[in-house]
Amino acid sequence: ILIVILIAFLVWRMKPAKGVKTISTAELKGMLNDKDKVFVDVRTPGEFRGRNITQFKNMPLGTDYSKLPKDKEIVVICQSGMRSKQACSQMKKLGYEKVTNVRGGMSAYR
Repeated sequence: ILIVILIAFLVWRMKPAKGVKTISTAELKGMLNDKDKVFVDVRTPGEFRGRNITQFKNMPLGTDYSKLPKDKEIVVICQSGMRSKQACSQMKKLGYEKVTNVRGGMSAYR
């Protein structure tokens, strides 16, 4: 029973937030030079300094995201995809329509 509960919990945690598009790191690579997108990395400043993607702006989880443009797609990444999922949910609550989470985060980016 505990194993079933654990599996159900993991499936629930990996499910994308409502209204949030999810992409792979391979799809991300094809859109990095798109000027109609804003790229946000929600990891800590230390994690960001250690390894980052040039196009991404560091805005750690908990930052005021309301200053981001609402007319562009916001692409969000973190280390594994969990914090970025939370940030995407926060952005949706702030009224952002086009929010995309990078599945697997920097751990999956090669």
